Amino acid sequence: MTDPLTDVVTLLEPSARFSKSVVGAGPWCVHRPDASESFYCVVLEGGCRVLTEGDEALTLRSGDFLLMPASHGTAMASLEDVDTHIDTQPVALGDGHFRIGQQDGPIDLRMQIGHCQFASPDAALLISLLPRRVHIRGDRRLAVLVKLVGEEARAQRPAREMVLTRLLEVLLIEALRSNTPTQASPGLVSGLSDARLAQALRAMHGDPSRRWSMGELARHAALSRSTFFERFSRAVGMAPMAYLLAWRMALAKQLLRRGDAGITEIAERVGYSSASTFSAAFSRHAGMAPTRYAARGNRDAPTPAQATSLSI
Repeated sequence: MTDPLTDVVTLLEPSARFSKSVVGAGPWCVHRPDASESFYCVVLEGGCRVLTEGDEALTLRSGDFLLMPASHGTAMASLEDVDTHIDTQPVALGDGHFRIGQQDGPIDLRMQIGHCQFASPDAALLISLLPRRVHIRGDRRLAVLVKLVGEEARAQRPAREMVLTRLLEVLLIEALRSNTPTQASPGLVSGLSDARLAQALRAMHGDPSRRWSMGELARHAALSRSTFFERFSRAVGMAPMAYLLAWRMALAKQLLRRGDAGITEIAERVGYSSASTFSAAFSRHAGMAPTRYAARGNRDAPTPAQATSLSI
């Protein structure tokens, strides 16, 4: 059976931007750039605080893993009191290692940090389906995955990019499925944690070509139409048919970028009765006709940003 979580992570097309080992001592505070790239870290020793606009401060301790699919307005600070308005500059030690705070003496923090970006043109939509942040304590599998990503990112071995992509996909899926329902903000993970809504989500992902109605989806969830609509909207953060449309359009964009299927075939594969009906829906959603989108190809696709070594 189709797994919606795997579908979304795969369609995001994650790629590694940077991975580093960070040690710290004394008071420090580092402000992350206001960027939407994904950020993850595992604390190996000691602890620190994560300060995010709109969320309560989060304390990370040894063994903790944190994933933030989009990390606008985030700072990291020492457990020791510090003026959080300052911006401490990490010092590069070489070979992907950095030190923050006091540069001499024993350390009180060691962590592995990584950044990845998503090539999908629908990244903003897909990220909105994921929790704002995922905090997991004591998961050795995640720590091992982060270590593997870091090692692969610094190596220059054959098939490096392919291996990194697969490792990142596994890392993201493992983190998201380890997230508990009480931790999850509205989005796909929250929807999948509801056994009844999960049936409808899997049905949509498993057969996007089917001409789904609200009634059919509600029957898959074994709920009345009104209860299903309200429960789905609250858990996922958008109405069922809006989610279905967004998913179909994301699939259509992927197929158009590949260029190995015609408009009529793509229309059928994403649930439209004719190429003209699909073209009208796609144009409303994407702001351009599918033929123009296909012709543009990957010309405007995001390119890997230069690694910014001084930002956590």
